[in-house]
Amino acid sequence: VGKNVQAIYLWWHKPVIDKELLQSLPNLKVIANSGVGMDHLDLKLVASFGVKMANAPHAVSSTTADTGMALLLASARRLVEVHNISISPSMKYCEADILGVKVTGATLGIIGMGSIGYKIALRAKAFEMNILYHNRTRRKVQEEQAVGATYCKKIDSLLQQADFVMLVVSLTPQTHKLIGKRELELMKPTATLINISRGAVVDQEALVAALRTGVIRAAALDVTSPEPLPRDHPLLKLKNVLITPHLGIKTDKATYMITEEAVENILAALNGLPLPSEVLPS
Repeated sequence: VGKNVQAIYLWWHKPVIDKELLQSLPNLKVIANSGVGMDHLDLKLVASFGVKMANAPHAVSSTTADTGMALLLASARRLVEVHNISISPSMKYCEADILGVKVTGATLGIIGMGSIGYKIALRAKAFEMNILYHNRTRRKVQEEQAVGATYCKKIDSLLQQADFVMLVVSLTPQTHKLIGKRELELMKPTATLINISRGAVVDQEALVAALRTGVIRAAALDVTSPEPLPRDHPLLKLKNVLITPHLGIKTDKATYMITEEAVENILAALNGLPLPSEVLPS
């Protein structure tokens, strides 16, 4: 069977691509991934076998941006907490001290201004948010002006100013534990951290400590490390944390579009054409 396999479509990081598998598939031409993040692949190893790689950035950017904004709004207005109060048998009235924080006019700091980060900025502009962003490379001036975003060359200045910090970076050795104790202490005590990238971008032990001691107000996480967290993990016991199970791209339409994008890349590779979403080892 191995000799006949020319393409692999990875769904939710399966199958695991290792040296043994690559050696067993001599005619493999392409690996297409369901999503943007490629941190589960050894890109150099795959490339050394002459195998091309592709991801699905176009299909997922809007849906993931929606997830980011949903988490921001839900955390700001304490939706899960007030939902639980609303359906509890003992509810007679809502306590006056169940106060959220204002989103309109607040400052959003976006770390990672790729296609997803930019779509978050577009959505935040509609909420009249003041938008700061940090990225490896600065966006074009007209792109910044279109969403009213200000570039922060240093991550520290973004962290010090933002009411909401949204993580939208790829997981690389450079972004592993990008947000640790030092970075959390730079944030405002009224600030919220939102992570829709990868769990390992945040030092989770430092985050638990920061949430417990009021270093930051709250966190909203679509990703953790590992996924799911062990059931006794301290993050699961904190009231000021909102956790979703890597919802990111999970809508009916996005799932269909991801598969379409993967098929498009696979067909291109098998026909010797340029891959629309090729990923090269850095």
